[in-house]
Amino acid sequence: MSTITATSAREHRVTVRSLCQRKRAGQKITMLTAYDFTFARIFDTAGIDVLLVGDSLGNVVQGQDTTLPVTLDEVVYHTRMVSRAARRALVISDMPFGSYQISPEEALRNAVHCVKEGGAHGVKLEGGTGAAAAISRIVGAEIPVMGHVGLTPQAIHRMGGHRVQGRTERSAQLVLEDARAVQEAGAFSVVLEGIPAPLAQEVTRALDIPTIGIGAGAGCDGQVLVMHDMLGLSDWTPSFVKQYANLGALAGQAARRFADDVANRKFPDDEHAYS
Repeated sequence: MSTITATSAREHRVTVRSLCQRKRAGQKITMLTAYDFTFARIFDTAGIDVLLVGDSLGNVVQGQDTTLPVTLDEVVYHTRMVSRAARRALVISDMPFGSYQISPEEALRNAVHCVKEGGAHGVKLEGGTGAAAAISRIVGAEIPVMGHVGLTPQAIHRMGGHRVQGRTERSAQLVLEDARAVQEAGAFSVVLEGIPAPLAQEVTRALDIPTIGIGAGAGCDGQVLVMHDMLGLSDWTPSFVKQYANLGALAGQAARRFADDVANRKFPDDEHAYS
């Protein structure tokens, strides 16, 4: 089995086809959320395969309690910044609540908006069998779709919170059925969120398309994290998150040093002023 380093992987644009080839070759896929040009450029240069403009921006950017208030125009706005930075990564727009549930035609109209105005290479929809018609309609218009099953944050009120799904035999069967429905509708990949690791592995083996896990164990074809969780910028992170940096603490320290220097007339000094 061949391996791909971050450096060599940067040489070619990631496509939906190349992601499917990764699954067949047993090569893992990386995905991070991004919401602006600066971090998108950093992640793209680092060799991240997929940049997701997630509706999680409602939580980590806007300070909302849920993702439900996020609008399509807001997603398009952030996608536009991310797509400008991406030279290698595949850019996916997360379609927010209400943008695809009304009808397949409405879903297509909004997906087109993400591609034409935002510069996205594809879109992501939450839901399994219930989202299949919308996925099929969008894919029929040549727009790649990433599915999302298991714990779906837009269904927070129905689920009664962010609860792990698929722990009972019946619930596990529903997750598998949803994943298969997403594949049959034409999705090129599917996010598996908040399900037991053995179930995620079973779903991954059952599907031809790549699975991207978040809180779903190591058996998926790839992994995704919210960038604020991964970088230590969130006040609270789920137990499944591995924090790879603590930028929140560093930013706080830098801000305090700046404030102290200004208060004590140490900044600006002659070095940082025009003569």
